[in-house]
Amino acid sequence: MLCRFEFARDGRQVVVWATPGGGVEQGESLLAALRRELREEVGLELAADAPPHVWHQEAVRPGQVDGYDGAVNDFFLVRVPTFTPRGTLSDSELAAENVTGLRWWTPAEIGAYQGTDLFGPRNLAELLAALLRNGPPAEPLTLEA
Repeated sequence: MLCRFEFARDGRQVVVWATPGGGVEQGESLLAALRRELREEVGLELAADAPPHVWHQEAVRPGQVDGYDGAVNDFFLVRVPTFTPRGTLSDSELAAENVTGLRWWTPAEIGAYQGTDLFGPRNLAELLAALLRNGPPAEPLTLEA
């Protein structure tokens, strides 16, 4: 499941398909933030056990996108059956977080995509292929920004 994020960068609109997520609130652990964000954005309640933490990325630099200096991203492998996403946030609340759509993508669809939209991380197809082939790493892999 990927979220469609729209951002302004250098005076133009950029669309990025990325995993559900958002900021970690004061005093919140990564796992608690993951649980909250999945519930809010797509309506998923995680099982009690913690999913594997597979990737870590720091994409922080001035002017990353208008209004943001970047993000620190932590990615977890959450396996679920297909479901119709509907989180606790309203469409206007999602839009305020730059989320303008949700879609299930297969790794093959991501790898074959030829349009102008981007994926986050940029090499998502290759990362997913390696993750599915090799399984979760013992420690999160550090991704380039």
